[in-house]
This record gives sequence, C-alpha cells and structure tokens, in this order.
Amino acid sequence: MAAGGGLPKLAAMNSQIPCIQDHTLEAANTASLLCSDDIAELLRKYDRSGPRYTSYPPATQFRATGAEDYLDALAQARPEDPVSVYIHIPFCRSPCYYCGCNKIVTRNRDAVRQYLNHLHKEMALLRLQSATYRRPVTQLHLGGGTPTFLDNAELTELVHYTSQYFNLVRADSRDYSIEIDPRTVDRARIELIRGLGFNRLSLGIQDFDPAVQAAINRVQSVEEIRELVGHIRTRGFSSLNFDLIYGLPLQTLESIHHTLAQVIALSPDRISYYNYAHLPERFPAQKAIRTEDLPAPASKLQMLTLIIETLTAAGYRHIGMDHFVKADDSLARAQDEGRLCRNFQGYSISKAQDLIGVGVSSISSVGDVFAQNAVQLDNYYRALDANQLPIEKGVVSSDEDLLRRDIIQQLACYRALDIAKLEAHYHLQFTEHFKDALPALRQFEQDGLLERDGWKRLRVSDRGSLLLRNICMVFDAYLQNPGVVKSLFSRAI
Repeated sequence: MAAGGGLPKLAAMNSQIPCIQDHTLEAANTASLLCSDDIAELLRKYDRSGPRYTSYPPATQFRATGAEDYLDALAQARPEDPVSVYIHIPFCRSPCYYCGCNKIVTRNRDAVRQYLNHLHKEMALLRLQSATYRRPVTQLHLGGGTPTFLDNAELTELVHYTSQYFNLVRADSRDYSIEIDPRTVDRARIELIRGLGFNRLSLGIQDFDPAVQAAINRVQSVEEIRELVGHIRTRGFSSLNFDLIYGLPLQTLESIHHTLAQVIALSPDRISYYNYAHLPERFPAQKAIRTEDLPAPASKLQMLTLIIETLTAAGYRHIGMDHFVKADDSLARAQDEGRLCRNFQGYSISKAQDLIGVGVSSISSVGDVFAQNAVQLDNYYRALDANQLPIEKGVVSSDEDLLRRDIIQQLACYRALDIAKLEAHYHLQFTEHFKDALPALRQFEQDGLLERDGWKRLRVSDRGSLLLRNICMVFDAYLQNPGVVKSLFSRAI
C-alpha cells in the first residue's frame, strides 16, 4: 500500500410486502448472481478474514491512551453542532451462544444499580469537562447486551438523567432507537418505550427455525414475535428493524428460505442480516456451538445469494454489506441523496459528524479521534470512582487514514468510487497513490465484481456486492499480517 504524505487534513466525504411464493427457493438455486462454478472460484480467491468496516482504522488498531485527545476533539466542536449518543447496557439474563458483544450474563439486580450509578457519573464528568451537553442530540441509541434487561423504573431513570446531561431533542426528525430482546418485553413495555421518546426499534430475531434457535440458546416463537410486532405497529414508531444472522449452526438453504418467508410476512421496515463470526477463542460462549454443525463456506455464500435475491424480489433494497430496507425508508432516501454513512451501529443517516459513546466498552468518534471506554467492568468502575473518564484505548486518525476511510465509506455506502472527485479533493493521482492496489482491482474487474470507467470511476457489480468487504480490504493499509488478521477478524464468507 502507498504511504500518504502531504495529504490535507479534511473530514471524510461524506406498504405491505407480499409473502414469498413456493418457487423462490428453486429460483435462488439457479440464481443469477452465482452458479456452482462461480462459488468454487470465489471461495478459492476471496474466502479470507477481514473487518466489517464500522470504523476505519478498525478498532483493532486502537492503542492504550488517556482522555486528552478525546477531550481536545470535543472542545473543537461548536455548541450548535449536532451529535449522536450511544449508551451500552451490557447485561443479559442468559447467554446467546453466537453473540460476540461485550455482555455480562446475570440475574443480579444490584449489578444494574451499580452500573446505572456509574453511567450517571460518566455523563456528569462529560458535562463537567466539555460543552457536549449543549449540542442537540439528533441520534440516540441504546445497545447491548440487552437494554431491555432494565426494568421499567430503571429504563425511565436512565432516560431521565440522559436528558439532564445531554440536549435531547423532540423534533420528529430525530432517530432515537433501542435494541430489544423480544423475550423481555410485552405490550406495556412497548408503551413505556414509546412514551420515553424512542421512535425506532430493533428486534433481535436471528432465525425462526426451532432447531437453530435451540442450538444458539435463543428460543422465541414466530407467534410471539407476530404478537409483539402487532403491538409495535399500533404505537407509531418510525421504523422497525429485524436483526438476523446467516451461517448459524444447523442452518440450511431450506431453513433460511422459511425464515425469510416469515420475516417478509411480518414486514419490518429494515432488515440487518449479518454473517455469523465464529471466533470461540475470543468469545467463550461460542464454544457451546459445535463446529461440525456450522454450514460450510460454500453453503454460506449460497445463503447470502438467496437472502439478497429473495429480499430484493420482495421489494427491499440491498443498501450495503448486511442491510436491507424498504424502498421508501429514510435510509434508502439517504443513500439516494448522499447522506448515508456506516458506523458502529451499521448503516445510518449522517445526521451528526460526532458520536459520543457512554458505558463500558463504548466507542466514541469525535473529529479525527476514536476513543474506547474500558472493556472490563472493573476497570470502567475504577476510573469513574477516581473521577476520571474511563477512556482506555483510541487512535488519532492520520491524513492517510482519513483518505482511506473516505474511500471505504463510499464503497460501503454507495458501491461506487468517483476517482476523479477523490483526486481533486485530496490532490493526488489515484493510480500512483494506490499503485499496490491496482492488480487486485483489475482482478476484481476480471471476476465481474467491479466495473471500471478507465481510472475515473469504479462501480461494484451485483456479484461484487456479495464480496463488498473484500473490495474494501484492498484500501485497508493495516491488513499486512495474515496471521494476525485471521485471529482478529471473521471470514468475509
């Protein structure tokens, strides 16, 4: 990869759906995206490990640091600049074996009280040491773990003191979302969540096949989800997202087909369909999953093809690596208008340049700085008890990082790269600056993954959308050590 000297330090560029008919699976088996020979060839060339590019540099590049760079970046923002806020709730009542999130499995309610007290302290320190509290919060997201592990009083308390320390807005254009384990909510809780100001929900579905659910320790019936969705629809939420995963133990093309049929019948506005990352050496709960029960890479590629073709045939737009939305969804409009971005919550509308992360392991992105809170709960508590922000790791992006982040964002969000504009913006010659990447780009073109207009514009083909992560990897300057990469990242297929 070329080194980047002399680059300017610039901010990155930034209806009811019918059920699947019975013939869908047969059509997918003779899919236009791939044939059996294609699968063998693509696996041979491109089945490698790499980041999901929710940030660049990836979080694996964060190094031990204090809060100074983070606070300096916060100080440079204007009080009127909008901001996004993410709050991490790590608790779950039982382990889901597939999960790679930072979580704590417990039924101890005292643990929640201690955690809420420290969240309160972190927000107070942020207000004391920066003017962040004056910035309008256009996006708020509660993630986990299981945010709905909190009971009604605890959830109300959390929103109440979040409003004390941040400038929560009431505008209809706000995006205030919460991740929900369907097993933890009922109609009354949905009413409360809406009343607290949340207007977007994300349900953790994962899969509807009973055998797959048992294998991942996440059992919830279609009937329960259907009833819950009915309650949600009556409360006027702006959108409902389903989180699903392919590549789970015991999944087959047939089981994915049936899950898709049930998902489309329930008609969520957005669907996130993630590739399962089996990394038991990093996530001990995954050791409960038998490796021999996992689908082979060739099967996973067929599953992804089936997912893309089935959902697009049902009226969803495939906006990027793992996200599908209805044609009239705000994410689809954002993509059309050049306002789409990819961050730690996946794809999002670019309503704020900066993201403030609160809670254990949360990551903030402010200006050119990424900063991550302590990952271990004891360290998180220890820092706050000493009246210090719990920043443990981070990185200040270089000029070269900003350039490559811009390229990866454009490919991930728009499946295209306007090289002529890039050259003018960063004052460089693409073929010289990225000369080491040219052979890989030409190979992508030969394999039908990329289309090229000279060296003025690149466009990812429909086939290439299956391997979008691989195309982004070409521009990642940190993927130099294959052994380290394999141990840190999931496989692209």
